[in-house]
Amino acid sequence: FCLMAVPGKVAAFRLPPLPTVGEIIRLFRLKAQKQLSQNFLLDLRLTDKIVRQAGELKNAHVCEVGPGPGGITRSILSAGVEQLLLIEKDARFVPGLQMLSEAAPGKVCIVHGDILTYKMEKAFPKHLKKNWEDEPPDIHIIGNLPFSVSTPLIVKWLENVSQKDGPFIYGRTQLTLTFQKEVAERLTANPGGKQRSRLSIMSQHLCTVENCFVIPGQAFVPKPKVDVAVVHFTPLVQPKIQQPFKLVEKVVQSVFQFRRKYCFRGIETLFPESGRLKRTEQLMMTADVDPTLRPFQLSMSHFRNLCNTYRQMCDEDPSLFAYSYREELRQRKKTRNLLKSTSQPKQTEEENQL
Repeated sequence: FCLMAVPGKVAAFRLPPLPTVGEIIRLFRLKAQKQLSQNFLLDLRLTDKIVRQAGELKNAHVCEVGPGPGGITRSILSAGVEQLLLIEKDARFVPGLQMLSEAAPGKVCIVHGDILTYKMEKAFPKHLKKNWEDEPPDIHIIGNLPFSVSTPLIVKWLENVSQKDGPFIYGRTQLTLTFQKEVAERLTANPGGKQRSRLSIMSQHLCTVENCFVIPGQAFVPKPKVDVAVVHFTPLVQPKIQQPFKLVEKVVQSVFQFRRKYCFRGIETLFPESGRLKRTEQLMMTADVDPTLRPFQLSMSHFRNLCNTYRQMCDEDPSLFAYSYREELRQRKKTRNLLKSTSQPKQTEEENQL
């Protein structure tokens, strides 16, 4: 369900005088909810700066995720966009957003829904589609994301990039999003960096990722305990690892499972206990990876070689990809507990006879 004000004739677009974002918050008695990890950005110079990182937005189609009281929304509209789709989960913000919609007739569509389940495939007009090899389409996704949503959402969108679906059905749609500063550092970390992690590999093998600038925590209301960074993503024409998303994710997660140990320790967890050592050696030798490197020291080409070799091993043994190290540990624990519980009654019977 989409709420939209009726269009009028608009020349060079300028928002009419409106209550400030702070006044909107007071007017509708809006309060950031801690359980939703909400933080409002009221300084329009900062919201303008976020929007500038997206690039040229004149006549573009934009989706803003979690607009809240509408600070970034105003900056997007002031950039002269053609259409703005707002996806807001919290119904308390809808009346304030409707006020903005009425101030920009025909430009704003408000959807009360959850971005994690919203079908982005139908969010924009079909004529905007570009081939993957072409320049990115005139479509942008922008959002000051709640901390609790940012990581699961970017992982979901990276999988969409890999499969060229969701918002990437239109081509290499660009994203401009906020994250906790530490998460942003992980997304952009280079080999050897202390923040190098699963997120670094998963994002950088699919996108050009740029840490644009940091916003101090005190700029937000309420003030979070951490600083916030703005990150820009442009999907690559060719992923650096040309394997299915789930396979890359499995290899990368396994490698970083023991991030302070030698990398072979994590790679071992890709294989069942029987034949584990032999298969780990085979994978590392074929992929030409030094087993004594730490996970954060591995380069993108190391991960590419590991994924390609693991794929060959899965092709030779189709049951391998389904294997789960954690499941094996769970089953082992279950068996141990079962043995304990069956041996317990005998002990008490003997004690009773004594």
